[in-house]
Amino acid sequence: MVKGEDAVLRKKNKKLRKKNNSSSSSVSAKVAAVIAAKKRRKAGKRRMCQGMCFSLPTPEDPFNDRGGKEEFQTKGPKKNTHLKSKPIDEMVRLNEKSGDGKKGAVHGRNIALELQRKKEFVKANNDLGQKRIINSERKKFKVTEMAHHPSTQRHDCDISEFPSKFVFWCLSSIENALRHGDAYTDGEGNSFFLNPWGLEFLKCYSTGKDLMETSGTSATTEQIAWTVSSAADTFSRKEREGLSFAGPFLLFLVPSQEKAVQVRTVCKPLKSVGIHTVSIHPGASLDHQIQGMKTCEPEFLVSTPERLLELVSVKAIDISGISMLVIDGLNAICNAGHTDTLKSIKKCISGNPHMVIFNDCHSHLSIPVVQYLLTGSICRLSLNNSITSLSSCTIQSVTVCSSEEDKVIKSVKALDQFQNSRTQNSNMLYILRKDVKCHKLLKILKSKGCSICIDSDSASLDDSVDSDKKEVVSAIALEHISTTDIGTYDVVILPSFVPSIDTYVHILTNMARQSAKGVLYSFLTKRDRELASALITVLEQCGQEVPQTLLDLHHSSNMVED
Repeated sequence: MVKGEDAVLRKKNKKLRKKNNSSSSSVSAKVAAVIAAKKRRKAGKRRMCQGMCFSLPTPEDPFNDRGGKEEFQTKGPKKNTHLKSKPIDEMVRLNEKSGDGKKGAVHGRNIALELQRKKEFVKANNDLGQKRIINSERKKFKVTEMAHHPSTQRHDCDISEFPSKFVFWCLSSIENALRHGDAYTDGEGNSFFLNPWGLEFLKCYSTGKDLMETSGTSATTEQIAWTVSSAADTFSRKEREGLSFAGPFLLFLVPSQEKAVQVRTVCKPLKSVGIHTVSIHPGASLDHQIQGMKTCEPEFLVSTPERLLELVSVKAIDISGISMLVIDGLNAICNAGHTDTLKSIKKCISGNPHMVIFNDCHSHLSIPVVQYLLTGSICRLSLNNSITSLSSCTIQSVTVCSSEEDKVIKSVKALDQFQNSRTQNSNMLYILRKDVKCHKLLKILKSKGCSICIDSDSASLDDSVDSDKKEVVSAIALEHISTTDIGTYDVVILPSFVPSIDTYVHILTNMARQSAKGVLYSFLTKRDRELASALITVLEQCGQEVPQTLLDLHHSSNMVED
């Protein structure tokens, strides 16, 4: 009996199904799809979506619905393509070449389609689109093939010259959340992006040095936003590199419960990118906070020093792996009697965390704590050009001597103290006056191996004093301070006091720019009684102690005038 056409067709289809099932079991679904597409392409039978394998999507046809065919256009001015389409097209071409080495690689086409869809999504939804992209990059940081491309890696390395997009997104989300909740009152009408402090902070932050901010007593909302956004960017980048953190990444110490709530409010919008913030303060019970720390693993921790030390003592939290430490309102913390608490917290942290300190420049009570915390090279940050801000943490030691011989003895004594307690990378500078006899002091300094440049011009002075092989102790003439970088010297000695108070202020505000352990020694005699009043004003303005001998010298000058 002759079989019908239907039976023959069913038998043929059955063989094809068996063949396909046996061949697809040995390969993955992705490879099988590529093989099937190749067979259809050779047979001349293509699906509608297969047209993408032969043409690139364009801004006019992002999903390639026309299959690469151009629409009929009348003669007229050419339409300008969008500026953002160029880098996407270039990235697609690179992926085509880096795929299978063939023009019709399916891998490159899929990436091109994904990029175009993301572009259209962002173009249509603005803020929501940005949030979608950030979330996709942030969520467990699943690295795509495009992220491994060399051009993308080179772009990620250039983070020090300009803020990254992630920093801008964090600032934008924080600002929108605060303005929506009416919690932003520090700078109404001003955008976070236009804050000059933030750009200066990011420039200092990218150097990797510890920061000391001396503009005010406490951090503002904008300063907190820039600080936590930069920390979030660093955290995200390190996790993308494969690093893991057992405990919190950022520790933000505050003086009070109200400040802790403020910082927590600023950090709350970062939860959408996987950065969780926990606030610890005496306003809640200790048992409740202990149970809460067991159930969550925050990336950012905001706390008062005394409550944090209590939790660390009962082993409720581990802060040994802290990578960044921010201390806000240091002077208020020290006035509350928590100086030893800060030192204990610093000892609990292993390694060398990146530190940011907001210090009150009007008080010298916190100077010992700052010098204990900031032991290495620092970057000073302040948009306030006042004397108190620029000379913060620089101790002014003023001594009134009875004679010229007494000045030499005490100047040499200061040198001996420096050499006995010198730390690494610390330097001392003597500033001498040519109109005052100092032959004996020069002779002593030469015998101790000091580098002396008194009669040299500014060019030779820069070569000798500011070179890479700079001596630990140097001596220059007062006329050369304008051409000498005195910011690299931690200790400056004035064996003979300067002829004007403006020169003194210039030295005070330009020395020890890279250290928190600056000391300025000044030795006066009765000849300098006319400058005693102005010097007392500077000391009181900077919150420094005024010695009784200087007050007596000032009173004697008033008696002479009378």
